[in-house]
Amino acid sequence: MAVQPEGSPCWADAMFADVEAAKSFYGDVLGWTFAETSAEFGDYTQAFVDGRAVAAVVPPMPGQEGTSQWCLYLAAPDAAATAARIRENGGELLMEPMRVGDFGTMCLARDPGGVVFGLWQAGTHEGFGVTAEPGAYCWAEVFTREPEKSDAFFPAVFPYRSRELEGEMDFRVYDLGERSVLGRMRMTDDFPPEMPPYVNVYFSVADCDEAVARATARGGVLRFGPMDTPFGRFAAISDPQGANFSVIDLARTTGELPRTAAAD
Repeated sequence: MAVQPEGSPCWADAMFADVEAAKSFYGDVLGWTFAETSAEFGDYTQAFVDGRAVAAVVPPMPGQEGTSQWCLYLAAPDAAATAARIRENGGELLMEPMRVGDFGTMCLARDPGGVVFGLWQAGTHEGFGVTAEPGAYCWAEVFTREPEKSDAFFPAVFPYRSRELEGEMDFRVYDLGERSVLGRMRMTDDFPPEMPPYVNVYFSVADCDEAVARATARGGVLRFGPMDTPFGRFAAISDPQGANFSVIDLARTTGELPRTAAAD
């Protein structure tokens, strides 16, 4: 897969205190296989579907122990320049741009509302080897209690246009050109107050209900759904170590797509 345009979701990984348990869980739920662990790069372990890279798992670095959570990386042809725009627009750098061998350059950041995300400047590792196929990444949404901050920040840092979806929810879509690449959802009182804002990553599955059954049988917690939508049948899950993610059957769509307001 070619290097993605700036701002495109291009990779996802998560830290787990028990990496072997995470590999067992996601291997069963999403059908992942895993590469050999690389001690040189902090035991970073890539996951694959049919031999194509889809994500990675890694143990926490000293001082980063805590609740597991998926991190979405956005493509940055010049990570240092993007990091500067993050600062200029009220964001915070959690990790300065750092070269990772010949693979590329990574950076971790937080938007003004507290949403953590990553940057990836590709080297030999271009990112997802496949998307929108069973077991692979297909979509993500910024979940925040301060949507006005995210709506100002992300289009200022990346070349996004922002559109509001009509309906009862406070939901916007960020577009790159003619392609929608990221959603933004306001966190309501339905979310526990202790839950921090985050990026919810969606993985495609062949059967949403079967994936939910596998996840809950392995100790995962069903948070929402399964629910039929015009985009597919989806469910929100927490894995046994607390990382939130969603699964969606993109082929099972119901109803008409919502209308959107004009792009900002």
